[in-house]
Order: sequence, then structure tokens, then C-alpha cells
Amino acid sequence: MTSLRTVGSTRKFSTLRAIGALVMREMSSSYGKTPGGYLWAVLEPVGGIIMLTLIFSLAFRSPPMGTNFAIFYATGVVPFMLYNDIASKIAQALGYSRQLLVYPSVTFFDAIIARFVTNMIAQLLVVYIVFFGIVTVFDTRTDPDLPKIALSISMAATFGLGVGMMNCFLFNYMPIWQKAWAIINRPLFIISCVIFLFDSIPQPYRDYLWYNPLVHVVGQMRAGFYPSYHADYVSLSYVFGVSLTLIAVSLALLLRYHRDLLDQM
Repeated sequence: MTSLRTVGSTRKFSTLRAIGALVMREMSSSYGKTPGGYLWAVLEPVGGIIMLTLIFSLAFRSPPMGTNFAIFYATGVVPFMLYNDIASKIAQALGYSRQLLVYPSVTFFDAIIARFVTNMIAQLLVVYIVFFGIVTVFDTRTDPDLPKIALSISMAATFGLGVGMMNCFLFNYMPIWQKAWAIINRPLFIISCVIFLFDSIPQPYRDYLWYNPLVHVVGQMRAGFYPSYHADYVSLSYVFGVSLTLIAVSLALLLRYHRDLLDQM
């Protein structure tokens, strides 16, 4: 019994050590050893928010909600890009860490968790800088509700992990899916209600868009900044249900086929 506990403890320590090493490697290679890499991670969403703010402020006198264009579009762009960054990075986890996965002490799950942790740290930094900057510079007339904002971030991260893990399997098992996914993914920014309110969509299209989990993520984020916006359509059980189903199915597939996928690379 004691020996089994010792083996279990050793394995847990080995897993944590492997994940820690992979996180450090990921930070160094993805963002560099200077602040410039992290600066680009911040500038990308900021650039998108500035562009949307300039375009729509010229065309309209006020945003679809509130009085400030920057904060309205930030509540859509930031959670969307958090999801997109995590999903795209997780999808490449096997290929990125392929050389290290030949070692018995490093598993594909270690590689996935390391990428998730690294990019969540970067994205949380982006969330803080973008929203703090906008609220400090502008009179946004919003009342940030941290628990609601944190819930939206959790929804985006979990869904990104689920989509990323499923694509991690599909991209390698069926390479043509990567091209198909790129085509399918193109209108996602529009149909996720990033630049408009879900409530303004006429029926029956509103019912169709409801099945996009990112609509719920964006709606929850906006409810976190605008006290008068209740976002009754947001379903936590739907978003987390879809996300956890994707994680469970993709994990089962990767457990079964990850060795075959690595041999094909």
C-alpha cells in the first residue's frame, strides 16, 4: 500500500514538473524573453477595438448599448479573442511538443495543459490591461461586476479548451479538416454578436444564433459591465455542457490515437 502511494506521489510530481517545464518553454518561445512578445498580445485586441470604434463612431451617434464605443466593442472583442487564442494554440499542441512527447515522462495531456496555462496567463493580462485602460481613460458609465466578468472568462476559456482539444485530434487525424475549419471559422466573429447585440437580431435568426456558445460568452461579459443589461438568453449549462462534452470526447480520442498521430507527423 505504501509503495503504491509512493508511485502515485512520484507520478504526480513528475507530471507537475513536466507541465512546469513546458510552460516555461512555451512562454520563452511564444512571447520571447522580452516584454515585446506580451506587448503584441495586448496590441492585437486593442487594434481591433480601435478600428471598430473609429468605424462605427463615424457611422452612428452612439453604440448599441451605453454611451462609449470602446467599452462596448471591448466587451465583445476581448472574450472572443480569448477563446480564439486558446482554441488555436491548443489545436497545435501535439505538433508543437512532438519532439518532447517521445519521452515517457511527458504526455500529450501535459502538453495541452501547459499550452492552456501559458495562454490563459497571457490572456488574463490582456483582459486586465484592455479593460482597465478603457475605464481609466474614458467615462464609460459602466459598473464592472467582477464575478460576472470572471464567469464570462471561464466560459470562453473552457469552450476554447474543448474546441482546441477536438481540433488537436481532428487536425492530425484528418488533415483536410484544418482547411475546412479555417473556412467555417471565418464568419464566427460576425455571428458571435461581437459588434451588435443579440437582442437586436430578428427572428428566426436569433434562435439560430443562440446555439453559438460564443453568443452566451459575449452576452455574459456585457452583463458584467452594464447593470441594466440582464442577458436572460445566456445559458451557463449549455456553454459548459458543450465545452465539457468536447473535452471528454476529444480526450477519449486522443488517449486512443495519440501514438498513431505522433507517428504520422
